Amino acid sequence: MRWYGAAGIAGAAALSAALGAAEAPTLDAAALSGGDATVMDIGPQAYLRPIASLTADQTKRFKTGHHLFDTRWVIFWFEQGEWGAGPTFNARGCGDCHVRNGRGAPVAGGADAHPMVLRLSLPGMNEHGGPLPDPHYGDQLQTQGVERVVPEEGSVEVRWIESTTTFDDGETVTLRKPEVSIRQLNFGPFGDGVMISARTPPALVGAGLIDAIPEDEILALAARTPVDGIRGRPNRVWDFAQKRLAVGRFGHKATHSTLRQQIAAAFSADIGVSSDYFPEQNCPGPQRACQDLMPAGRPELGHVRWDAVETHLRSTAVPARRDVGDAVVKRGEQLFVEARCAVCHVPELKTGEVPGYASLSNQTIRPYTDLLLHDLGEGLADNRPDFMASGSEWRTPPLWGIGLTRAVNGVTTYLHDGRARTLTEAILWHGGEATVAREAFRAMPREDRAALVRFLESL
Repeated sequence: MRWYGAAGIAGAAALSAALGAAEAPTLDAAALSGGDATVMDIGPQAYLRPIASLTADQTKRFKTGHHLFDTRWVIFWFEQGEWGAGPTFNARGCGDCHVRNGRGAPVAGGADAHPMVLRLSLPGMNEHGGPLPDPHYGDQLQTQGVERVVPEEGSVEVRWIESTTTFDDGETVTLRKPEVSIRQLNFGPFGDGVMISARTPPALVGAGLIDAIPEDEILALAARTPVDGIRGRPNRVWDFAQKRLAVGRFGHKATHSTLRQQIAAAFSADIGVSSDYFPEQNCPGPQRACQDLMPAGRPELGHVRWDAVETHLRSTAVPARRDVGDAVVKRGEQLFVEARCAVCHVPELKTGEVPGYASLSNQTIRPYTDLLLHDLGEGLADNRPDFMASGSEWRTPPLWGIGLTRAVNGVTTYLHDGRARTLTEAILWHGGEATVAREAFRAMPREDRAALVRFLESL
């Protein structure tokens, strides 16, 4: 692993110099969240550090991918930026939503709902078993277009609905959930029975290690004996490279099977950049102006740029845990296990062989996920199926790096739509299979609740 110091190294200009940093001192094995792909950085760049074993060529592609991730994508060739965006889109670049590879910023409410996006589908399935897109708006509402040429599909407003819940010792917590309104639909009404799911961008930390976990490892977790009614199952999704169904591992509902596919899907849905996997942009039936502006030269995400962004995300290391020997943190870890949190948020997994990436290969990693779908109840349900995932099922999100959310993003938001402002709120939204864990947390004395949260903050 590499050592970057407690304060981190600020600024994109420091990234190149950081590649030559000295090797880290030895840490407790429990602190090595990514195995050999671990860095020690608790600053704003903590999710951006490269793994230690990159070749010169990989280092070059990593830097290029980092640039492409943060650059502004443009619609016309004469604009300044990377060509290929639009004609309709939600963002002009990956970094608009995943700031420093982190989570999407919170939504204050009102007309500006960015970076919340709305996934759309109708009842039924497409030819691969996935969601059926809306005939007028596709599978994601595009809130930006080309001024005076291609109108945006619609605009989004968000209002937060608050409620209060009480711990067994009488302490109260205010929870919130989004109420989404769609304004100015420019291409007619949605199709009958449209299902809408509000999403905010997740953190991308450790994506290369998640991609490196063998499918058999995930299936073995699904085959475990249920504990207190908790039993996850894999989502089986269409794999564009293999042209068959495969186990999903990326996305809020585990809807993409590989990192490369997840990258292509995000470029297509969020920025309007086509690729071999997604050759058509979001210009459904009645959107004639959008179709007329479709340029030649597709796919816009050529393999050189695609490979560079993939190398950047694959080669980004995971921050080391902090304070693993602290007595309160250890107490919180024990409570995490006793409350059944660790049944879904599995502490340790193993990666397989990743050709050309020694730091990712055959590693014991600590992502705190099983990558399986779990029914989390009506409180978190979006009521929108996605391949095998039901409207109340969600993939267990990895927890590594979660304690650095504020350091990276400046704010804290959690869960699929950013409703939870604290880790305590996130726990209290759990229902369904996770009810036993939530109620165990609710019943804990205040000092035990604080210890469990302190443990999460150490990850």
